[in-house]
Amino acid sequence: MSNKVLLAGLGGGLVGALATATVLLAAGPGLIGERLVRDAMTNHPDILVDAAASLEAQRFAPMLEANRSLIEEPFHSSWAGAENPEVTLVEYYDYACGFCRQAKPDLERLLAEDPTLRVVYRELPVLGPASVAAARASLAASKAGKFAEFHESLWASGGISEESLNAALDAAGITVEALDDPAINAEIDRNLEIAGLLGATGTPLFVIGDQVINSADGYAAYKDAIERARKKAQDA
Repeated sequence: MSNKVLLAGLGGGLVGALATATVLLAAGPGLIGERLVRDAMTNHPDILVDAAASLEAQRFAPMLEANRSLIEEPFHSSWAGAENPEVTLVEYYDYACGFCRQAKPDLERLLAEDPTLRVVYRELPVLGPASVAAARASLAASKAGKFAEFHESLWASGGISEESLNAALDAAGITVEALDDPAINAEIDRNLEIAGLLGATGTPLFVIGDQVINSADGYAAYKDAIERARKKAQDA
């Protein structure tokens, strides 16, 4: 892999914890009493979920709107699902990330269930030289219109190695020379920059409408975010 370009790592801020419960308890007593607030939080935990999502949306909405096309417009063939989507889910991922592997079947289930959903895959190689090599190969395959073939082959291999990368490139019909492309470097640099602005602490990082999820939260969380984004688009 000596011909691969290496990255120093991910720059950007850290995601601050959303202290929703603290906010509610601080404001509540003056309005309806601390006990009522505590009871509401205990009996209706969805209140916390809604409040957290609302705060997160407010935090990132201006940045997302300013960079929406850079985030949601796929790099060549690095997408799956609807050609004209109602909702776009963007995943910033790393092939060496176990949590990204964990999220893969959830995304496949969402795509199978929702014909109006598009998933855009963005390379975020933050776990070392092997991650960078895999990202560069994936983007070369994407530019050739063979992202899906490469993507499935490499995930199926169980890990990144010289052998698995070569096999995935062969599955996509991509030569090593295709990796030497300035557009590939530019895409990775742009993804690192955007992820930093979104407060990424690692992978996976999801953008769904105005919601940013920096963890593998699972099918239900992604589906809920999709429905929020869909409702907002329909209400606009």
